[in-house]
Amino acid sequence: MIRLTRLNRLPLVLNCDLIEHIDVTPDTVITLTTGQILRVRESADQVIDRIVDFRRRIFGPGTPQASGEQEPLREAWLASSCVSEETQDAG
Repeated sequence: MIRLTRLNRLPLVLNCDLIEHIDVTPDTVITLTTGQILRVRESADQVIDRIVDFRRRIFGPGTPQASGEQEPLREAWLASSCVSEETQDAG
């Protein structure tokens, strides 16, 4: 679960396993596997960083990100189909 902020400044806690893809239009638009669409104040990079941090806490020691190698995990996330090409071009 990651903490985000809706455009109207209300807090939101999101199960990041439900994220299908993230678009930047210029708002950050998160589409879930349920079809629900969320618009949040955080940038796509901030959302990705929060997901990486969350997964690091869950999977713990023994994974590459736990040894301080955040970039490989972040790059793998960006390379996956979870982030649209528009988002990658913006970063």
